[in-house]
Amino acid sequence: MKHADCLRDLLRPLGVYDLSAPFNGGELDVQGAALDGVLARLEEVQRESSLTTAENWGLENLAGLFARRPVASDPRKLALALAALLRIGGDSFTLEAINDTISGCGVSAVVKELGTGSVSVSFPGTAGVPEGFEEMKKIIEDILPAHVGVEYDFWYLTWLELEANFPTWKSIEDMDLSWSELETCCEYL
Repeated sequence: MKHADCLRDLLRPLGVYDLSAPFNGGELDVQGAALDGVLARLEEVQRESSLTTAENWGLENLAGLFARRPVASDPRKLALALAALLRIGGDSFTLEAINDTISGCGVSAVVKELGTGSVSVSFPGTAGVPEGFEEMKKIIEDILPAHVGVEYDFWYLTWLELEANFPTWKSIEDMDLSWSELETCCEYL
């Protein structure tokens, strides 16, 4: 219901106003339209001020508070990534919490402990160096504690996998792959 109709409903029981007269009705229409505009703006502010419902400028303003923008392709993924960053607290440096935060930021990586003071970061399902690695590296290193040494592990096709999955060199040559395409070729594995 529009606010102009609400105003008419409020004034009708008084019986004093001619609500259909051009002057009274016109004034109520103008005031009602102004209230409709205020309500629309308040609904937008309410939506954008909550991470769970924000769709536009609320997410962008929150993302601007962080040193790095999370890797996200749409508003819902950005909201989930921001929520993951906001969960970081004093007790968020367990391996599980770090992996949760990194994946929540949209980075498809897994962190494993190597020993005291060092971790290994791998990219499951991605052969070679993943696209956008430099930005991912910055995000990962912002999340990991500064005193931890980081080693990045990349998967490449090994000779054993090559021999097990391709019967002859001719079958490899028939695919017309460059060396880098061959060493990151995982569609046959």
